[in-house]
Amino acid sequence: MTNPSDPSGKARREFLRRLGGVAVACTGAAACSVAPQSGGPVAGPDPSPVKDYDWTKHHWAFGVDATKCIGCLRCVEACKTENDVPGDAHHFNTWIERYVYLEGETKARIDSHHDPVNIAASGSEKEFRFANRYQDAKVEKAFFVPKLCNQCTHPACVQVCPTGATYKSKDGVVLIDDKYCIGCQYCVQACPYGARYFNPTKGVTQKCYWCYHRITKGLRPACVEACPVGARIFGDRNDKQSPISLFIRNNRVQVLRPESGNEPNVFYVGIDKEVS
Repeated sequence: MTNPSDPSGKARREFLRRLGGVAVACTGAAACSVAPQSGGPVAGPDPSPVKDYDWTKHHWAFGVDATKCIGCLRCVEACKTENDVPGDAHHFNTWIERYVYLEGETKARIDSHHDPVNIAASGSEKEFRFANRYQDAKVEKAFFVPKLCNQCTHPACVQVCPTGATYKSKDGVVLIDDKYCIGCQYCVQACPYGARYFNPTKGVTQKCYWCYHRITKGLRPACVEACPVGARIFGDRNDKQSPISLFIRNNRVQVLRPESGNEPNVFYVGIDKEVS
């Protein structure tokens, strides 16, 4: 793949040349490892990549209360602005899904704000809203579910990255070092949550980092700040009185796709079996 900002591919070829002695053994996207012949790991720097921040003292986690979410999409807009996410209706670090059960139906009807009907309702790919498509239907139950990167304890994306560009930080957040990403998109395929995408402008993969540049300075993620109803909860699990510690302790929480073995660190309340 060619980086649009480097059409000749010179920077990428230079990176591969410098990569040198790294022997990449791949038998498919699910079984790819990096074996440096000398000099140590390619990425995943130690100590913390953020100056004056000790990533060994924190254990970040995220909570979502689907019983509170109203689908206003302010979180999506805030995230796009804060994290330089492409401004179209098809690339998101975080997104919202709507689940609607109609009378007489046993399965939920699911749509998101990048659904063509919802895009048409907004009138622009840069504005986001849910179309009122069920106004004349008999709705038995409906709810919204915010989704984002689950920052897994055992992330599949890290396992398949051939260059070490994707790595798990000591505080629990899975990061991507753009300097080492070659845009192969193995991580996009490996993620069971659909939380990664290829950014054609930057020529690298991208996802939610829980606003790492903010949380390492004591701030909350932009989506948490923007939520008007407190449906998004964030904090440090090492602090037993933090918002996320209390959320997990005081609710019957669940994670998405526990059978994957990835051990997600986004905890939900108010969702049912249709949500995955």
